Amino acid sequence: MATTTTRAPRLTAVMREGERVMPLELFFDLVFVLAITQCTALMFNRPTWEGLAQGLLVLGVLWWSWTGYAWLTSVVDPEEGAVRIVIFAAMAAFLIVAICVPRAFDELGLEFAVAYGAVRAAHIALFVLASREDAALRKSVTGLALSTAVGVGLLVGASALDGLAQAALWAIALLLDTGGPYFFGSEGWKLVPGHFAERHGLIIIIALGESIVAIGVGAHARLTPGIATAAVLGIGLSAALWWTYFDVVALVSARRLIRAAEGRERNELARDSYSYLHFPMVAGIVLVALALKKTLGQVGDPLDTVPAFALLAGVALYLLGLVAFRFRHIHTINRRRLLLALVLLALLPAAVELPALATLAVVTALMCGLITYETISYGEGRDRVRHQDFVPEPPPA
Repeated sequence: MATTTTRAPRLTAVMREGERVMPLELFFDLVFVLAITQCTALMFNRPTWEGLAQGLLVLGVLWWSWTGYAWLTSVVDPEEGAVRIVIFAAMAAFLIVAICVPRAFDELGLEFAVAYGAVRAAHIALFVLASREDAALRKSVTGLALSTAVGVGLLVGASALDGLAQAALWAIALLLDTGGPYFFGSEGWKLVPGHFAERHGLIIIIALGESIVAIGVGAHARLTPGIATAAVLGIGLSAALWWTYFDVVALVSARRLIRAAEGRERNELARDSYSYLHFPMVAGIVLVALALKKTLGQVGDPLDTVPAFALLAGVALYLLGLVAFRFRHIHTINRRRLLLALVLLALLPAAVELPALATLAVVTALMCGLITYETISYGEGRDRVRHQDFVPEPPPA
């Protein structure tokens, strides 16, 4: 009597089809919110150049992990099948990473590295699952797995060191990990352009949310005329940062990504302008959040050198990120934003002498002046970009 053996179906991933960001992706981002808050706390508790460097290194590692999941969920549907469960597991590991952030360069360095390795392992495993029927994607995933393994291994090694040697190993780990997609080629990757652009726009909003949280935390449940004024100026500055990204730049850049030819051109555009160039924007916002938190605690006194630098350099870094973002997309330079970034950096000697409230007022006024000038000068072009229906052009053959 013949018997037939039925094999259990292999674990599979459902490919993404729609461009809408799904609720699970936003839920995943909540852990990243905590991680950003912890980076600010690390720098706030260590208001030195060393603390600033440590905070930015940790933020770079966290950012690279987050952007990896942005690529992943632009390939697979995160809410279908076992992928959902793996995403939840990655969230749990990411939560441990976030908890370790304030002591990542001290006694929790190993725990940070191991939990971070788990986050990245889940990411790679899901990409392997998605690439079973796609040889080009599988080749790219293999390269990413190699750079990830090197990066995580170096972080584990750094946990046994301290001082300059530890920071150097962190920097090398970050450089090699983020350089993987650049050196291993971009032909095999896939993404849904509208989803990918929206995903990064939402993370800018999340980072801006941290600057607003910093205002509330910095006030220490007190309200004086100076604190109220600083809070209003802080919201004004956060709104200005939002405006400079979302008013025109985000729209033009998303449309450029959609129009790009599928394959290498689109992948490299997404890699450079979103995965790489959004990091200085997010880092700039985190530095501003640190400065706002310090300002609310000492509105009448001058900021120390490091917090003053964080405020000025944070806004400058954000503007420079936007300048590079625009250049990568449409190959033109916004000279006004570039000039303002340089002016802000030149104000550091004055910022350590003026009351913190005055410095914040000057920075906010300069940003609002930039927005006013650009809004008027863009004129009909701005209105056309913002209100005319966008019809994607077919990519070149």
